[in-house]
Amino acid sequence: MSNITFEEIIRREGRLVYTNVGDSMLPLIRQGRDLLVIEKTSGRLKKYDVPLYKRDSGQYVLHRILKVRQEDYVICGDNRWRREYGITDRHIIGVLTAVVRDGREISVTDWRYRVYVHVWCDFFPLRALVLIFLRGLRRLKRRKRRKS
Repeated sequence: MSNITFEEIIRREGRLVYTNVGDSMLPLIRQGRDLLVIEKTSGRLKKYDVPLYKRDSGQYVLHRILKVRQEDYVICGDNRWRREYGITDRHIIGVLTAVVRDGREISVTDWRYRVYVHVWCDFFPLRALVLIFLRGLRRLKRRKRRKS
């Protein structure tokens, strides 16, 4: 079987359906459980879009746009607090249009999805503090278990 890239699939089929690896888009996307529908983009993306992009290192990433700037995008995973800068249109392969969870398709135009996005992103500084706090708690628990 040949190694076909995400870019080739989207170019040929117009869309890609796959499951992710990683936890950077929790709680929206669960690793290995949800299916992601990525479609070819047309034009500039908007705030809150979730592009699939390829970093210069060759790593594929699916994160949310927090800000659209003239030359690039400011992007961050829903389960991250560090923003990524310098992602341009040349990096972007496609954009998330739906998540399939337990056999049900949730479109990015669904009102529940849109409420989640606004609550989760519009309060980014608060979210960042919560994520940092929770990560610290997990570290303390691990240390405590190792000492026991």
